[in-house]
Amino acid sequence: MTLTRVFIKPRKALPFFSRHPWVFEGAIQRVEGKPQAGQEVLVVSAEGQGIARGLYNPNSNIRVRLVTWNLEEAIDASLIRTRLSHAVDLRRRFLDLDGAGAVCRLVNSEGDSLPGITVDYYDGFLSLQVTSLAFFRRLDFIKEALVDLVKPKGIWLKCDAGINEAEGIEASEQLLAGEKPASIIVSENDLRYHVDLAEGQKTGFYCDQRDNRLATARYVDGGEVLDAFCYSGGFGLNALKHGKATTVLSVDSSEPALELTRRNAELNGLADRVTTLRGKALEVLTQLGEQGRSFPTVILDPPKMVSSRGGIERGMKGYLKLNLAGLKLLPAGGILTTCSCSGHVSMEMFQQLIATAATQSGRTIQILEARGHTWDHAVSANCPESNYLKCLICRVL
Repeated sequence: MTLTRVFIKPRKALPFFSRHPWVFEGAIQRVEGKPQAGQEVLVVSAEGQGIARGLYNPNSNIRVRLVTWNLEEAIDASLIRTRLSHAVDLRRRFLDLDGAGAVCRLVNSEGDSLPGITVDYYDGFLSLQVTSLAFFRRLDFIKEALVDLVKPKGIWLKCDAGINEAEGIEASEQLLAGEKPASIIVSENDLRYHVDLAEGQKTGFYCDQRDNRLATARYVDGGEVLDAFCYSGGFGLNALKHGKATTVLSVDSSEPALELTRRNAELNGLADRVTTLRGKALEVLTQLGEQGRSFPTVILDPPKMVSSRGGIERGMKGYLKLNLAGLKLLPAGGILTTCSCSGHVSMEMFQQLIATAATQSGRTIQILEARGHTWDHAVSANCPESNYLKCLICRVL
């Protein structure tokens, strides 16, 4: 089959020869004909040298998602199944997926060479999110392969309204296969959590912070912990279970998130040591500072604050304000765990931001650990943006 060619501008092709999977409009010189959204195309240099095969979307910021650098390999059901098989085999090699309450990231988009496909595993159920129109149009291939490879109890399709609009995906959340669970309970770090596939945020549970929750708990040496953006209560519950926290104040702007935190605290026999407070984190932290409150441990795990390159400056100002407010609540020797899940913010940028916060607050900050996400959120060496999570555990003097 002859593929439509997408020509890259002169001196713009090196990242794609180096296997970066995202081709933005600004890198494209011209496109032959009028390929349809979701169509497979051949990306070539300005001179016509073949680079890779990818999936085209004229309405997306990412015009072409490169999938294979083997110019003879079609992006078909066979390729999708092979890539999914490799991803599943990796997790099965190091995790007991058949164990009660097993939870992990089963497929991690670019990290597993399937840009736009994310699958989480929750005690035999799968939460599938497809953020590429082209792969959404190949949803049947994805579903059939997952059913065959994993034999899940059920597959629930998760949707993000903003991404769907940007990609031109017309879909609603739905059951794709098997049964819809009435409730799921997963186990992580000897703690149990409720997971709601239909109503939960993102794919249902943030298992990317598993190791960071436990690492932070090791530094909790008594007193009350402030867990901002608590969602399901993971950081706070680990501080109680594996650290020396006496109590936790869990803050979130979402009442369903706070209810989930309370249910998880009760599930683990810790309800009497967890207090919830509803409000926007920055406003709550500011008010607590004005009240003269102090916490020996402050945890900041906000949602993505930079969603595009154009939003970096604004997002970094938001991170700075948030961390300055958190620093005001810490006594000398206090522990600050601060996170960013924005892929456009590098670890170097985030560490520089913390240095700026130290200067502006007049505090000395020691970075004890610079961490990322768990290993099951595999990172593509050729796509640094897929290394999205930054977690700094700091001592504040």
